Amino acid sequence: MRTLVVGDIHGGLKALEQVINSAEPKVQDLFIFLGDYVDGWSENAETITFLMNFAEKHRCIFLRGNHDELLYNYLKGKESPAMWLNHGGITSITSYAKLSAEEKKQHIQFFEALENFHVDAQNRCFLHAGFTNIKGPQHEYFPNMVYWDRTLWELACSLDKTLSEDDDHYPKRLTLFKEIYIGHTPVFRIGKHEPTNFANVWNVDTGAAFKGRLSIIDADTKEIWQSDPVWELYPDEMGRN
Repeated sequence: MRTLVVGDIHGGLKALEQVINSAEPKVQDLFIFLGDYVDGWSENAETITFLMNFAEKHRCIFLRGNHDELLYNYLKGKESPAMWLNHGGITSITSYAKLSAEEKKQHIQFFEALENFHVDAQNRCFLHAGFTNIKGPQHEYFPNMVYWDRTLWELACSLDKTLSEDDDHYPKRLTLFKEIYIGHTPVFRIGKHEPTNFANVWNVDTGAAFKGRLSIIDADTKEIWQSDPVWELYPDEMGRN
């Protein structure tokens, strides 16, 4: 069985189909999707429909991203913040206008079933963004921190490589799990274009919402599959700028 971790999709269904096909999924594989399925390219509702259908044939764990919560709030009739509208929300609103009331209900159920984090039998933690509590994500005072936090990634990037885990100054957050897999913060911000590792943290967000590719990584072997640059698959769109 492979554990295949999928980075932030942001409505790039063409890239998702391409990279999944490249990984040649098998029945015994487990797919862990790190969230942010929407807000970016035009195929937002279509991406969720694909994921729901994909889960009927494959073992999947769907984690919650911040953009997924923002869209969910819109679908439930809550006020849409300008921040969301300016960062991909408009594309989701346009996409969801095509759905029937029954289809929207099914999508709302999908969003409600998303998990905030997942820890597997190998003590590997998977979540969208990060956590701040030194006891782990299950102890966060504000549960939504796990799909908004950037400090875990910043901490891993800045960690002194000579510091041992046995050192009193070693960050306690990073000692809780064998590995931590996240998305949320595109690795191109530090000049990377593939899933990137610092300390025991793997960031799988390779900027699919912008000018990057969508990535899948095998959590055991670290084999990587990537789509074409997503903007090339949507040449008439802007994505997120």
